[in-house]
Amino acid sequence: MSCSLLEFCRLQELKTVRDYLFKSQKTKEPSEEKDQTGTKIHNGPSWMQDCVVSMSPCSDLLVVAREHKAVFLSAPSVYPWQARRGKWYLCSKCLCVQMSSTGRPDWTCVVVGFTSGYVRFYTENGVLLLAQLLHEDPVLRLKCRTYEIPRHPGVTEQHEELSILYPASLVTIDGFSLFQSLRACRNQVARAAAAGSDVIQPPPLAYKKWGLQDMDTIVDHSSVGIMTLCVFDQMKNASILGGYNSSVKGSPPAMAQYVTVGGGPFTGFYYAVEGSSQPLLSHVAMAVASKLTSALFNAASGWLGWNKHKNEEEAPQKHRPKVEPATPLAIRFGLPDSRRHGESICLSPCNTLAGVTDDFGRVSLLDLARGIAIRMWKGYRDAQLGWLQVPEERSIREFSPSASLPRRHALFLVIYAPRRGILEVWAMQHGPRVGAFNVGKHCRLLYAGYRLMGVNSVTSQGWQLHTQQVCLLDPTTGALRTVNVPFHLALSDKKSERAKDMHLLRRLTTVLKSREVEPDVLESEAKSVLLDIKHPAIKKQALESLLSNKNAPVSCLTNITSALYDTLKDQGRVPDLYSLLHIKVLIYSVGIYSHCKLFGSYQDKKKQLRFRSLDSFAGIEDELSRVLPTLNRYTQLNSRPSVSFAQDSPDSPLSAQAFLSHIECTPEGELKVTRKSETEWTQLGNFLFWGCLCGKSSLHKVCDTLQQAGISPQQLLSLLLSMWLQREKEILQRPEETVRNLHTLLMALSNMKVEDSWDPQSISPWWQQVRNTCIQSHNAAAALLAALVAHCAAKLQSEWEAVSLDLEQWAVCVRQLEDVLVLQTLLLLPPPQGSAGGATAQCSIKMLLEGGTGGVADSVSKWVFRHNLVPERLKEILQKKEDKDSDDKTEPRQGGTEKEKEKQEDNDKMAVRQRFPNSLSPDLLFAHCCWEYVVQWNKDPEEGGYLCLAVEHLKQVSSAHIQLGISTMMWSTFIVKRFSAAAFLMEKVGKAPKDRLCRRDVGMGDKAVTSFLGCCVQLLQILMEADSAVEEVTPPEISVDEVWCGAEGPASIAELALEQRGVHYPLVQHHCLLASLLHAAMMFSLKVKPLSLFDSKGKNAFFRDLTTIQLMPSGDMDPGVVALRQEFLLRVLTGWVQAIDTPSSSTSGSGSVPLPSNGPTADWWPSLCLDLGSLLQVNPDILRRHLVCELYNQGLDLRAEEVMLEVEDKDVLGSQLLVLTGQRLSYSLLHSQSQTQPAMELLARLPPTLCTWLKAMDPSELRCPLVPLTQTSRLVSRLIEILPENHAQYSLALHLLEAVEALTTED
Repeated sequence: MSCSLLEFCRLQELKTVRDYLFKSQKTKEPSEEKDQTGTKIHNGPSWMQDCVVSMSPCSDLLVVAREHKAVFLSAPSVYPWQARRGKWYLCSKCLCVQMSSTGRPDWTCVVVGFTSGYVRFYTENGVLLLAQLLHEDPVLRLKCRTYEIPRHPGVTEQHEELSILYPASLVTIDGFSLFQSLRACRNQVARAAAAGSDVIQPPPLAYKKWGLQDMDTIVDHSSVGIMTLCVFDQMKNASILGGYNSSVKGSPPAMAQYVTVGGGPFTGFYYAVEGSSQPLLSHVAMAVASKLTSALFNAASGWLGWNKHKNEEEAPQKHRPKVEPATPLAIRFGLPDSRRHGESICLSPCNTLAGVTDDFGRVSLLDLARGIAIRMWKGYRDAQLGWLQVPEERSIREFSPSASLPRRHALFLVIYAPRRGILEVWAMQHGPRVGAFNVGKHCRLLYAGYRLMGVNSVTSQGWQLHTQQVCLLDPTTGALRTVNVPFHLALSDKKSERAKDMHLLRRLTTVLKSREVEPDVLESEAKSVLLDIKHPAIKKQALESLLSNKNAPVSCLTNITSALYDTLKDQGRVPDLYSLLHIKVLIYSVGIYSHCKLFGSYQDKKKQLRFRSLDSFAGIEDELSRVLPTLNRYTQLNSRPSVSFAQDSPDSPLSAQAFLSHIECTPEGELKVTRKSETEWTQLGNFLFWGCLCGKSSLHKVCDTLQQAGISPQQLLSLLLSMWLQREKEILQRPEETVRNLHTLLMALSNMKVEDSWDPQSISPWWQQVRNTCIQSHNAAAALLAALVAHCAAKLQSEWEAVSLDLEQWAVCVRQLEDVLVLQTLLLLPPPQGSAGGATAQCSIKMLLEGGTGGVADSVSKWVFRHNLVPERLKEILQKKEDKDSDDKTEPRQGGTEKEKEKQEDNDKMAVRQRFPNSLSPDLLFAHCCWEYVVQWNKDPEEGGYLCLAVEHLKQVSSAHIQLGISTMMWSTFIVKRFSAAAFLMEKVGKAPKDRLCRRDVGMGDKAVTSFLGCCVQLLQILMEADSAVEEVTPPEISVDEVWCGAEGPASIAELALEQRGVHYPLVQHHCLLASLLHAAMMFSLKVKPLSLFDSKGKNAFFRDLTTIQLMPSGDMDPGVVALRQEFLLRVLTGWVQAIDTPSSSTSGSGSVPLPSNGPTADWWPSLCLDLGSLLQVNPDILRRHLVCELYNQGLDLRAEEVMLEVEDKDVLGSQLLVLTGQRLSYSLLHSQSQTQPAMELLARLPPTLCTWLKAMDPSELRCPLVPLTQTSRLVSRLIEILPENHAQYSLALHLLEAVEALTTED
């Protein structure tokens, strides 16, 4: 295990950040760009080197700042802000401090230092909390120290502190007071934002200011904390500073240590005695009067509030706040190096070491307690430093003799050299380089050096905070990576036994991976390594690697484990590992013995077994012969070819390593087989028992070997049953032999079991395990055979056979398995070509019981859907009585003709019906089929046929109560949402919508919407009919077959239907009326706004729950609405007449051509319009007259005469038909291209009034002007009959009759 560089985050907005921060580069002078090489640098990956970057300790906030701009990056968003440009507005340093009062991060405060000397505090969203001018020089550094739990007694507890470095001054702010002030400011800003008021100005902070003396230049610093000198150091310092006669205080004073780097000297050490300087606090009134801010803070202002308010620096100089003078602090000592200038200092987490970089490209390691440099690295120009403190792993500590002592911590120095593009990790203090990574030349090493501010010794006890101590930011990819260093790398290779053991383990791993090594070499090398390893945990790991290696031969494993076992036994150490190895040796002996496949005296014992079990097996043979026809039919249907992979085959050999991986040792010293995946479990059972079942291995030898190994009989039984159920196809090829061997094995395992005595009237846990396995299995045939064998074995062991509760359970289980086998045989029938198809459904006793009372019907309904069985055919199967001749037990022939196959399938269906007389009652099955089809339609609404079949299945339900409940559930669950969408869409567009709009709003195409609306009409009609009939009959009782009465799953669809509430009939009729209108509009592509055909009450009642009572329209409707309804119905009749006009009917005029029952040409459209007219307050006689006229207009005279008999107002109809007759005659005499001489002469003989009237007619309104004169003559005769003699147009009709007769005679 070595160092690693792990990516934990990736920034997505870096390009946006770069463009925002360097937007001003475009406006710079060319000379500036040449001097600063801004264009080349800022457009490349090195742009981040010119920015101030800070990350919070929990890595949830990153701040990138440059000059007067900064960007806050958090997980969900990015916050940019921009200050006003000016001489004193440049951001110099930035710090992210996370605040917490409970031990968990609450919020993050961003501390920003400026070149003007101001220090400002912001929230993570950029809201200004506090600003204070501490010194009138640029801020050079901002550093924070937070509370750490002391790891050892006697270590001084360090307090929290914020330190701010100026060119010649150092300001420190106590962390506790800073935390309280910032929390109060944040709460006040939040309250002001909520109330919309102004923010009250906070008082200035209390701080200490030290004037650092005796150093030429200072560029960086570290606040080490409070320290106390020992008595010897106190006396030494007193004698050096005060001379021989200096006095020494009784107790050494506490001092705050500060270390600075720069020039003259290279490093300076300052000590400030506690209590020598009082905190500086400017007067609150002076701060207010000096207008620290030109206006009160506005909590709802923009980013940081700088773009909307004047700043402190814009005020006149006389209003600048008062700056307190610094307390002089002389340097105690330093590291003088006149040519070397320090660039940065990084304090270690333990506050004892510090890393310093300089302009010579060196990195120096300082011992702060002694004030000396103890190590130096060269070749690290512009280096960036960080520290890693790694705790000791708990697993290592458990095996250590000093486990009771506190956990050890290892310290590592991380150095990033950008010139070389390398990141190195060095062990402290004089350790080697333990890791190196090539990371690129433009990264930034982010090291906070602090944790949460605001915690104390109480709230820090439950810390389990995930913080990244060192992060590497790559600006080219935006990746944030952290360094992971194991603790053991800090240990010396020469002295650490663990390091040596790890080396041996790596050597063993290398040998095991090599495929060319000889077995003898592998054995000797592995034995040497295992005996040399001292650490118990590593020895265990090495042994596990050896045992799990596939290249190690069996003899090698045996010799190595035996040698290790003997060695540890002689040493008498580590009893846990000793017992583990002992168990491993025993297990491996079992594996070798199982591999031998001993045949020995197999023939003799086989005869003895047959002789002993002959009487007990007789009962199984009778049961087997009874179920054999069903098994053969099941085998025939289940023997279709399938694809499988060689590695998944149960016949694939099981390696010794795989066998050992299943075995483990219990604390009691017993063997336990661990269950991994189902495939591996079956493979293990196949390895142990398949040879016995096939007759290739001795049953008694295998059982004796397993019993000596000490494996639990219950686990062996589970392995046997798992293998038996998975190898169903092989078992059914020779059922008699495999069943006989299974019986012998089961009896042998049953004799091995050790269990407490149990009452014969109670259930045996042993046989209950067999039943549970069979109940859960989907392999019905194998489960049935196993149950028959176990039932027979249980009879032999039961002393009270007649009254044993266990045998009763077996009888029920066998009957259920027979039912499942018959049902599974039906489900295996291949679907016909063109049906929905899909995977074959699997069923088991557990699945059917968990499916509730409708579990069987649900499985059959899915089979009906796969086979696309029409409701009429299904009804025929259910009503067919049992055929006595079909109970023939002869085996059906393989293949055969189509009739034989069909007869076999019918027998399978009848067998299921006979097995489940109650669970497959017609109403229950039709209800589940209806629900299955509507569920499938809901998955794919384009398949409108599924919904139509669901409605057809619903029609077959004889119980009005079940019909009513299912219709209500279908409507509320699947229909009403799409129905309302279609209505609103048609209301919006004002016509039948096109395909694109239908798919967008309704979720299906226009043709599917038309079919869907037709099904809605039928569903609502069924609902009304069922509601009318429900009071006349009693609700049916849903019964279940006797052996399946233990179902505890969900209620069936029929039971749910019976629980539904009754519907409000007028509301259902109201929806049916709307559905009919929508269906007609879509069928004939009519323009209509369907909801506009109803008043406000009618609109409000739509799409409500059908079981609620709504306020329905009553009384006479507005005439305008009635006129719209009438116009729509008339257009529906016109569309129907145009649809039924075929070439045969238009030429012959015959009305005897039958019309289809569906589609736009269905014969029920006229009657539907008349029914709708009565509901919509439209005069039905108007509709009939219009229909008669449209039929005559289309040339369908015979159909028109049939409808004419029902017209009541003959006078109006006569006037309408008179015009139509005139149009026909006008076309024949005046507009026909084939005008004859007799026709012209007849026109000349006509009365002038009639001639003028004919010329005024417009034959273009006729859709079928070419009508035989015989039909026109018949029409005029009908006119004479229906018009009274006193009618104003009666004489005109007589003239027309004469003209038509004359024209007919001449023709």
